[in-house]
Amino acid sequence: MPSDQPIVVISKSGSKRWVSAADPAARKLGLRIGMAASKAQAVIAGLTMIDADPAADAAALERLTLWALKQYSPVVAVDGTDGLVMDTEGADHLRGGETLMITGLVNLLRGKGLTVRAAVSDTWGASHAITRLVSAETTIVPIGGVSKAVVGLPIQCLRLPPDTIHGLRVLGVETVGELSAMPRAPLTLRFGLEVGRRLDQIFGRVAEPIEPLRTPELVEVSRNFQEPIGAADTIAKYIGKLVIQLSAKLEERGLGVRRSDLVIHRVDNTRQSVRAGLQKPVRDPRRLTKLLCDQIEKIDPGFGIEKMILVAVMVEPLEERQVTSSLIEEEVVDVTPLIDVLGNRGQRLYRLTPVASDVPERSVRRISPVADETGADWAVKWPRPSRLFAHPEQIETLAVLPDQPPVVVTWRGKRRSIVRADGPERIFGEWWLRPREMEAVRDYFVVEDEQGERLWVYRAGDGVDLSTGSHRWFLHGIFG
Repeated sequence: MPSDQPIVVISKSGSKRWVSAADPAARKLGLRIGMAASKAQAVIAGLTMIDADPAADAAALERLTLWALKQYSPVVAVDGTDGLVMDTEGADHLRGGETLMITGLVNLLRGKGLTVRAAVSDTWGASHAITRLVSAETTIVPIGGVSKAVVGLPIQCLRLPPDTIHGLRVLGVETVGELSAMPRAPLTLRFGLEVGRRLDQIFGRVAEPIEPLRTPELVEVSRNFQEPIGAADTIAKYIGKLVIQLSAKLEERGLGVRRSDLVIHRVDNTRQSVRAGLQKPVRDPRRLTKLLCDQIEKIDPGFGIEKMILVAVMVEPLEERQVTSSLIEEEVVDVTPLIDVLGNRGQRLYRLTPVASDVPERSVRRISPVADETGADWAVKWPRPSRLFAHPEQIETLAVLPDQPPVVVTWRGKRRSIVRADGPERIFGEWWLRPREMEAVRDYFVVEDEQGERLWVYRAGDGVDLSTGSHRWFLHGIFG
């Protein structure tokens, strides 16, 4: 099917059929959500129409929610028929903060062919409204900024029944701000309690706890308290008890935990959560208890904790190791406990491994610090800098073309005289990966300035033919 062929999804109820989804090509030609199917066919001849499958859509959304539960937050739930909601408090630092977290999420899902909008705010209601009615792909509402962000949005964002929305519009109410300014008693008398409840939820006046998705495959243990607890020592004691129970369940199934979530239910009907991730599947109660107890300072018990739930959201088979009877055995130091501690503090740990590529920035990739050796080795014989820039930085040079190294380099405003140089090492473009690199060339030089600092520089192009490169100079790395 051609990529520019307009496609719509048709939903039906009885004899009524309407457009429930449309791709960019269809929207560009004037189709919109809610349009009658017969009218859509009249607007676009040969329109491709696909019948909606609500059951399949719901199953796909649940799979996406379960994936987000494992990857992003301990508290994730389905939000309506087209979204998911996450409580990311205490989890966003593991992704580099809110901005990096949601932009990374959107980019990842876009790469899977999905059209996504994401919002972070103080309330579920506000995030729900913004993602559906604001055109920006990502939105971060500052703490305390919900009112300003939602007052101008239409009332349809309040998750109210259609007949209530219609009744409010008959009264001339169009926006959240206009509705919130009206006296509460007449609204309640005419429309019931739901209008006031939704307003309070979107503005954060009442809590709207997220009931996280749970499946039979998830291993979970919990503890209810007759008297609410709040002291750090008491919390630590019951974390230890829950970990022992969880480990016993995992042992029954032959599993080890890779990611566990501790969900705290407070007496004010709000939740908090902390997450512990591990590099390898583990069933050691002491190790898991330490990782969770290290995060107790993040837990605010408020007026008290009435329930604690510990969930193993990511598990893997755990093979028992056989102890050898050898009298001489090499001592193997396991550094994964240290890696787990640092990783749960928000440190991004990785190892570098070679990749079969002559282009320097493509010749290395990040892998897990405990990943198995890939068996790859550095193929080049020329020296490589200990510090390779992610993006080469343009420099100003004085050089004799076409094949001589620079005699003066100006980088970040500092002029350096070059006293020694070695090269060139010619690297060609990888035309089998990118056709535009068919003629691309780089000439690399190792140069040393008067201070003894050694730089790795290159000229884009062969110095003669502009089709091989711009002939500008770049600094790509520094030798230690």
